[in-house]
Amino acid sequence: MGTVCSVIREILIFVHIVLFVYWLGADLGVYYSSRFVVKQELSLDARGTVAKIMEFIDMSPRICLVLILPSGVSLMVVDNKGATFLSPLLAVATWIAALIWLYLVVRNYHSSGDARAALIRRIDLAIRYCLVAVLTVMSLYVLFAHNPFGVTTNPKWLAMKVLLYSFAIFCGIQIRRKLVTFGPAMGKIMAGNSDSEAEGALVLSLKKSLPWVHTIWFCVLAAAFLGVTKIGAHV
Repeated sequence: MGTVCSVIREILIFVHIVLFVYWLGADLGVYYSSRFVVKQELSLDARGTVAKIMEFIDMSPRICLVLILPSGVSLMVVDNKGATFLSPLLAVATWIAALIWLYLVVRNYHSSGDARAALIRRIDLAIRYCLVAVLTVMSLYVLFAHNPFGVTTNPKWLAMKVLLYSFAIFCGIQIRRKLVTFGPAMGKIMAGNSDSEAEGALVLSLKKSLPWVHTIWFCVLAAAFLGVTKIGAHV
């Protein structure tokens, strides 16, 4: 039984690492591509192609953001350090919930012309706000409680890691808000109706989103560092 758990743990660690790599790597690809979308000296075809590449690559961090949660919960379940609520049933429930959320994320990506697009976006946004609230409260409890959930290994590193993940979700919400004008402006430009207003809106929306993008990078890198070092843990 111990060998099976060890193998499962190693597989989950591998999945967690792959999700981290594709999240950060794809995000860098989207960031670099965005610099070409705003270049007015490029042809409409070139800018349109870059926009499509950005949109496709951007699916990777969206998917990783969702799946890194159940993979992390599963890792905690495999090595629960005495926290009885971390059961296999919780891991299964988290995977099911995450896959439903992932379905909404993918549907939102392909929602152009879908009459239910607005509803899908609202549900997805509600899930994100709920996760930010719940994960933040749980993280703060683990940070300040003595032996939280009966765990005696000082899991404050894990609380900080979950808190960083929660803040990354919040940053993603803010990016979505800053890019509200990006789609309409890009649509106007691609329709051949480019003007200073549309070009300005395109540049400004990307510029406003950058601080939040950089913060996500910090959160992901810091969470990975904590996952490797487990600072302060008694293991």
